[in-house]
Amino acid sequence: MTNDIISKLRADLRISIIYSMGRDYFINWTSGNKDVDELIQQSQLDAVYYYKCLEWIPFEKFENITYIAKGGFVNREWCRLVVPILWGKYPHYYMSVTEKLSNVILSCLPTSSKQLLFDNNIRLPLTNLSIPLTFNYVSFFKDLKVKTMDNIINLVFKEEILNGFNYSKQRNLLEQEIYKLYISQCKSIKRLEWETSQSLPSFPGALTFFSQLCNLAIDLDFVNPDHLYEMAQICKGLSELFVYNISQDIPGLISLLDVQRNLKNVSLDFQTKKKMCDELFITLARKGSTINDLTLYNSIGVISHSFLTSFINLKDLVIDHDDDRESYEEIKEFQKHLANSNFPNLQYLSIGIDLLSFKELAMLIEKTKGNLSSISVYTSNKSSENTGMLLKTISNHCPKIENLTTNIGSKDLIYVKSLLLNCRNLVNLSFHSLNVNEDIGDELLNILTLFSPKFLTDVTIYGDWKYSIDVLEKFFESYRGRKLRFYIYHNYIGINIRITKEHVGVVKKYYSEGIIIDSNLLDSVYYNLW
Repeated sequence: MTNDIISKLRADLRISIIYSMGRDYFINWTSGNKDVDELIQQSQLDAVYYYKCLEWIPFEKFENITYIAKGGFVNREWCRLVVPILWGKYPHYYMSVTEKLSNVILSCLPTSSKQLLFDNNIRLPLTNLSIPLTFNYVSFFKDLKVKTMDNIINLVFKEEILNGFNYSKQRNLLEQEIYKLYISQCKSIKRLEWETSQSLPSFPGALTFFSQLCNLAIDLDFVNPDHLYEMAQICKGLSELFVYNISQDIPGLISLLDVQRNLKNVSLDFQTKKKMCDELFITLARKGSTINDLTLYNSIGVISHSFLTSFINLKDLVIDHDDDRESYEEIKEFQKHLANSNFPNLQYLSIGIDLLSFKELAMLIEKTKGNLSSISVYTSNKSSENTGMLLKTISNHCPKIENLTTNIGSKDLIYVKSLLLNCRNLVNLSFHSLNVNEDIGDELLNILTLFSPKFLTDVTIYGDWKYSIDVLEKFFESYRGRKLRFYIYHNYIGINIRITKEHVGVVKKYYSEGIIIDSNLLDSVYYNLW
C-alpha cells in the first residue's frame, strides 16, 4: 500500500469513527480512491458507537506496517489518531470503569502533586495500573463532570467515608490538585461542570483552558461569587451557560453573562421567591437577539418576564416551576408578558403545569412560522377551557410537530382526528384527560386506529377511561409492520383501575409478536393484581 493511500485512509478512518459509521454507511460512500474504498469495504466496522468498540482492520490487508499482534495493527500514528477520539468521551459513560478511570487520572498527577498529597497523609490507590501510562490521557478530555471528581473522592477516601471520619481538609487539597491537573493539561476542553469552591480561574493554564470552553454549568451553592468575576475576565466564548441555585443578583455572574460573544443557550434555576434578580435579566435581555435556547426554572415571582420580548430568534423555550410556589397575581403577570412575546422561529415549547391557559398557548403558537417540532403543555385544572382551540391551532400551524403532550376532553376528539391527519410527522403523543367522568377511551383508540400517521410509535394516555378488548386489539393490529410503545396511566401517574387481566393478556400477546416493544402494562405491578 502506498503512503498516499495510508494517509487518505487515516483521514477517512477519523471521519468514520467520529460519526459512528457501520457497514450500511459504505453503500453510497466513497473516499475518491478506489483502493481505499475496496480496503474499507472489505474491513467494515461493526461498532455502532465509536467509543464502545473498534474493530481492527486485518493485518494481511496492509504492507510494511509496524504491528503488535497479527490480526490487527497498532503503530504510533494509529494511536495518535484513535486514542484522543476514544478518550474524548468514552470514560465518562461507563460505571464499570469508574475506578480504572479514577486511577488513570490520579496517575497523571505530576510528581509535585503526588508528593504534596503524600505529605498530607493522602494515599493514592495507584496499584491497579499494571503498566506505565502510554499517553497523558487527561489531555484528551473534552467534558469534565462533577461525577468524575466524586468517583475519585470516593475511591481515595473510601475508608474515611466508611468510618465517618472528617476528611474535608484532605478532600479540599485533593480537589485542588486534580483541578490544577485538568486546567493545565486538558487541551481540548469544551464542557465543564463547576461545582466546587476552588478558585479555578486562578490556576496555572486557566487563560488557555477557559478561553476555549463552550459549555459551562455553575452551581452557586458551591461556587464562590468572587470567582465568577475572575472567570468573566478570561471566559468569553461560551455558547451554553447553565446556572443553578440563583438567589439574588451576583455582580460576577452578571459580568460573566455580559462578556459572552456567542451565547446561544441559557438555563437559569432560581431558589428564591423574592424579586432580587432584576439586573440579571436586564443583562440577559441584551443577549436576546443571539440566544436560541432559553430555560427558566422557578422564575415566576422572582423577575419580570417583560425581557422575553427581546428574544426574537428563540428556537427552544422551557419554563417550569415547583408547584404552588407562585401566587395567582404572579402567574397572571407572567401570562401577560408571554402573550405579548413573539417567537416566529420557535421549534420546542415546554410550559410548566398550570402556567398558561390553552387560549394563550394557541395565540403564541399561531405567531410561529410552522417549525414547532415539540410541544409539552398541560394542566391539572379540570375546568380548563379551550383545549380544542389549542389542538386546532397545532393542527393548522404545526405541520412538523413530532412530540406532543397536552390535555383532551370529550369535545376534543374531532380535533384529535384533524391533528393526526394534518401532522403526519408525529412520533410521540401523550394525552391527559380533563374529566374523569367522561368515558372516551374507545372513541380515542378508534381514531388512533384509523388515522395515526405511520411515524407515530409512542402513545401515552393518562385517565381513568374504559377500553374494550376488541377495540384495543384493533388498535394494536393497526400497528402490524410497525413498533409501538404504549402506556396507560391513572391521572397523573399510577395504576389505571379500569385495566383488567384481559387487557394485560392482549398486551402480552402483541408484545410476544413484536408489535408492542414496551408498555407499562407489562410491569410486574399489573401481574400482581390478579
